Amino acid sequence: MKRIISVLAIIVFIAALLFFFRYFRGKGVQNVSFDNISPENIPKQITEVLPNYRMKEKALVCRINDEIFVVVTRGEKNTAGYEVEIDKITLSDVDGERVLTVYALYKDPKPGDVTAQVLTYPFAVVKTELEELPQKVVLEREYKN
Repeated sequence: MKRIISVLAIIVFIAALLFFFRYFRGKGVQNVSFDNISPENIPKQITEVLPNYRMKEKALVCRINDEIFVVVTRGEKNTAGYEVEIDKITLSDVDGERVLTVYALYKDPKPGDVTAQVLTYPFAVVKTELEELPQKVVLEREYKN
């Protein structure tokens, strides 16, 4: 009987530790406000380096004239109809590092949709309110219909 109680106490203790670390890891998360940038208003510096990253699916952060921009690229797609939109950006402190998490919404063409058979490179650019660059950038993807 004592052995069962000991095992249960250990399980409860481990569960409490996991909850504790999960709870405090998320502390200090703040939303970052941003403005979408239309393709014709994207800074020249971004349009110059974008071809280097358009084949990759990732989030990038860059500073241009004391303004910080976030770019999300989806990589190369074989047809039209793929889109990306930045839904939310958060900044948190994880293990002493400033981590920027970019939440992107992906939209794919529906099966059976008629789309142009052309290579596309979907991307989104936003200007943030950040004053300094983060040390790490994480891309979280969500697919929408």
